[in-house]
Amino acid sequence: MAENVQRAKSISLDAIGITHNNFHYQLSSDELHDKTVAMNMGTTSSLGALAVNTGEFTGRSPLDRFIVKDAITEESVWWGKINIPFEKEKFEALYDKVIAYLNTKELFVRDAYVCAEDDYRLNIRVVNEYPWSNMFAYNMFLRPTQKELQGFEPEWTVVNAPGFMANAKIDGTRQHNFAILDFTKKIALIGGTGYTGEIKKGIFSALNFILPSFKNTLPMHCSANIGDEGDTALFFGLSGTGKTTLSTDPNRKLIGDDEHGWTPQNTVFNFEGGCYAKVINLSQENEPEIFGAIKRGAILENVIMDDNGTIDFADTSITQNTRVSYPIHHIENIQVPSIGKNVKNIFFLTADAFGVLPPISKLTPAQAAYHFISGYTAKVAGTEAGVVEPQPSFSACFGAPFMPLHPTVYAEMLSKKMKEAGVDVWLINTGWTGGPYGVGTRMKLKYTRAMITAALSGQLGLYSYDKYHIHSVFGVAQPRECPGVPTQVLSPRATWNDDQAYYTTAFKLTNAFRENFKKFEEFANEEIRRGGPQRYAF
Repeated sequence: MAENVQRAKSISLDAIGITHNNFHYQLSSDELHDKTVAMNMGTTSSLGALAVNTGEFTGRSPLDRFIVKDAITEESVWWGKINIPFEKEKFEALYDKVIAYLNTKELFVRDAYVCAEDDYRLNIRVVNEYPWSNMFAYNMFLRPTQKELQGFEPEWTVVNAPGFMANAKIDGTRQHNFAILDFTKKIALIGGTGYTGEIKKGIFSALNFILPSFKNTLPMHCSANIGDEGDTALFFGLSGTGKTTLSTDPNRKLIGDDEHGWTPQNTVFNFEGGCYAKVINLSQENEPEIFGAIKRGAILENVIMDDNGTIDFADTSITQNTRVSYPIHHIENIQVPSIGKNVKNIFFLTADAFGVLPPISKLTPAQAAYHFISGYTAKVAGTEAGVVEPQPSFSACFGAPFMPLHPTVYAEMLSKKMKEAGVDVWLINTGWTGGPYGVGTRMKLKYTRAMITAALSGQLGLYSYDKYHIHSVFGVAQPRECPGVPTQVLSPRATWNDDQAYYTTAFKLTNAFRENFKKFEEFANEEIRRGGPQRYAF
């Protein structure tokens, strides 16, 4: 404890309004684990990982995410249902309340940084009310060395107070929980929710504004890995579509599992220092790398355990959004540092709840831009508050909830980079086959892995009529054969055994695509508009 007191004395929190010294600075993962257990806020599982319950919120709450509207953001942020404006005066008043609350608490403070590429590094300080929230920050952000901590100056600060409840009528929030970004003060203020994902997504959202606006760098909600030949692959997709699972490949080195930047120098760098994976139905057989990462130093969220600490990964009685956070070095096969070059393949992952998209299809540049702007997937139960079953949805850039700028800003940057790099772009349906949700079944992981392996290795070959079929509704090129995948699986129509029902459902989805794209049409050129499905239902 004497060492901890000495650490605390090495920094001051006066600049953010914390006037006491009752805080622990830069505790180790082991110390935070033990502190959490001692405070009866978590238990140790049989695998050694810390298990916690995040309370009322087991997922993000998008309607309670705000951005302070000020001179920096007023003319540049894409305001609306995703980026909800918050008054500057209301923020300052709420911030003072949160700080007054934290001045009565024992706190946990961590200095860290994001962006593995030195030229883009952003120092952050995280102030947490709970020890396990600080352990999450240790896992998920990049960890400075002792030498780097000397003279460390944070540029952004995360203030995290799960126990503070806002008064919506007075404080200007929608309800008692909130996550607010202030780009002038460079503060992410989070309260009323214990869900740790709000911490990482707050900083991710900030980078999604900073990097394109000031660094000419594309921020991406994607995972990335790199092969032995130095070829980098990117995997775009929302939660539940398989980014973490599919990028964690024993034959390729993991760069990162969720958030990356693509620089003008054509390098791709990880924002983070850890992984935040869904563990619903996790098994050692199907996902050995992720399963092996669940050990001392990892944090399990909202899982069910028996009296011996044995985890039931199939039990969703708390939420289907069960999670594990772990530092990236818990995965053996990683790229150090977390930087890649030579992007050769991009995969757009979608969990198609309609079950009509091919399991893999090759996209033209126009189709790639269209599908990136559209960001079709299905919301997975428990990922967001209020979602109790999968719902078809569109999320621009496969990450609209975290994108402060207009989606076309990111789409234009990606399109330019794809053309310059000459990449192959693939649409992967990790969702349903043989019928829609409730009728069909989820695509087998072994088939999806086989398709991605074939694409990466070049086994699917160049486009030609004898090797690819142009889908009659969506216009995408679906391979006729793929090693390790039954031919029938490659044709979604064939898996239904009911052509009329299939085409009725397919046209229903194409109409949904068009209706969603109307809000982007005035910003998209004719080539991109023709990248979408061209046939209409009658």
